[in-house]
Amino acid sequence: MKHKLIFLLLILLPILLSAATGCDLQDPDKDVKRLFPGSTGFKTSYLSVAKSGGKALLTRIETALGDKFSGTYETMDVPYTLYHVYKNKTLLGYVHGVNQKGQYGGLQVFLALDPGGKILGFYYQKLSSKNGAKFKSTAFTNQFVGLSLADFKTLDIKTGKGSGRAAAIKNPAGTDKDFLFTLRGIKKNLVLMNVFIYKK
Repeated sequence: MKHKLIFLLLILLPILLSAATGCDLQDPDKDVKRLFPGSTGFKTSYLSVAKSGGKALLTRIETALGDKFSGTYETMDVPYTLYHVYKNKTLLGYVHGVNQKGQYGGLQVFLALDPGGKILGFYYQKLSSKNGAKFKSTAFTNQFVGLSLADFKTLDIKTGKGSGRAAAIKNPAGTDKDFLFTLRGIKKNLVLMNVFIYKK
C-alpha cells in the first residue's frame, strides 16, 4: 500500500506543481533573443491578481475580457511571469504568456509586446490541436502583429464576432474551437498586461 501511495505521488507531483505555477518560457535566454533579436538582456517579475488588486481587480479583468475566470490556471493567486526586455538600459518591450484551456488540451499563448502595448509577435509554446500546423503558421500568427487591446475590445471571444481588426481574423482550421480559445488567450494576455503594466 505504501509503495502504491509513493507511486501515485510521483505521478501527481508534476501535475500539482504545474497547477501551482504560471506560464514560463521554456528557454528564456533563447526565446527572448528570438523574439527581440536586438536585446542585450532581460529581467523577470512575478505578478498575480491577488497581490495587484484582489477580487475588485478580478472583476475588472473579467469585464474587460467578456468572460469569467475559472479553472486551475485562472485563480487569483496564479503567478504570471513577465519578462522585461532591454537593449542596454533601454526597454524594448515585454514577453508574457498565459495558460488557456483548449479543445484538445491546454494552450500556452505568448506575446511579445512593445512598451506601448502593441503585439510584436505571437506564438504557442504549447498547443494540442490536431490542426496545430495551421494555427502555428506565420500566415495566421502574423495577423496579430500590430494589434493591441483596443483592437480586441469589441470582439466577443465566445463567438469570435465583433468589429475591428481582431474580429476580421479568420479561423485557419474551419470550425476548430481552438481558434476561439486562442482569441480568448490573446485577449486575456492583453487585458492582464493592461492592468499589470500599461495602466500603471
